[in-house]
Amino acid sequence: MSGLVARTGRHQQRYEAGRRLVAGCIPYKYTTSCVDADVDVDGSPKKVVQVLMISSTSGPGLLFPKGGWENDETVEEAALREALEEAGVRGDIMQFIGYYHFKSKTLKDEFSPEGLCKASMYALLVKEELDSWPEQSTRQRSWLTIPEAVESCRHPWMREALEEGFLKWHADHMITTSESEENGSEKLKSHYVLFVVEM
Repeated sequence: MSGLVARTGRHQQRYEAGRRLVAGCIPYKYTTSCVDADVDVDGSPKKVVQVLMISSTSGPGLLFPKGGWENDETVEEAALREALEEAGVRGDIMQFIGYYHFKSKTLKDEFSPEGLCKASMYALLVKEELDSWPEQSTRQRSWLTIPEAVESCRHPWMREALEEGFLKWHADHMITTSESEENGSEKLKSHYVLFVVEM
């Protein structure tokens, strides 16, 4: 049983223009491909990105961790807290991937009578998976490939966050990282050549 406790209640909930403010994340990690043909140019196994999803407490389909952003925390802190409470993971926020608007049937109150919500979503690189966490008894977590996650998303707005937000950022991030590594290798080679010539 987890010694951590999930926050409950909405007395510190933030609102904006009749919308409940929500913070969430798409937790991800890298694994190596098991397919022999999937190798990089240097012959090493390709890295495959997987995302973490959790079961819903109100029906079929899977979700990304998210919840109310409260007055005593930053939006990034709220996203990290929800990842810990709902999915039992800790990690580093790598990128803000967008705002997403949705309507909730269960989150209607006097400040948001129509159940309107605005979610700030982040890419979270997972560094630690806990064996026990606050909502462990009500949620199951699953690591999925991107196609599996797209198929499993319970809410259209979460699918949009994955496809239009996370995937576009990740593709750009990987290109930038690859270019930086190539530039670093070229600089190293040029320094080495210069060193040899000067000898």
